[in-house]
Amino acid sequence: MTTPNPDDATIREALSRAGTIAVVGISDRPGRPSHKVAAYLKDAGYRIIPVNPLLAGKEILGERCVASLGEIDGGVDIVDVFRRAEAVPGVIEDALRIPAPLLWFQLGIVNEEAADRARAAGRTVVQDRCIQIEHARLLP
Repeated sequence: MTTPNPDDATIREALSRAGTIAVVGISDRPGRPSHKVAAYLKDAGYRIIPVNPLLAGKEILGERCVASLGEIDGGVDIVDVFRRAEAVPGVIEDALRIPAPLLWFQLGIVNEEAADRARAAGRTVVQDRCIQIEHARLLP
């Protein structure tokens, strides 16, 4: 059984309070969904931290890409995950090592075991939703 996502009020509050979003699995290609969503979030006023080991050191959307969440200096409010469901457990383990209260799995990404692990560690988890769509809907 899939655990339901937080209600709109909880998501709205988290998005309102957030300042920094790590985008795990970001692409450097502007046509890719991860790049488009990150650009939207940056335009909405968030600081974006690109995370992709294949692009580490490269500048994406004006920010230096890091290889892993552990390389981020300072806090992260949201970890936005653009990885296949089978890669999510590893991302969650990395995310639990940093202060990141909200873990967000993009559309089509559901991994109940990893989500349960994150929730057990006190993190809020959103699965199978697009942060851009939800931001536009909840914070117009």
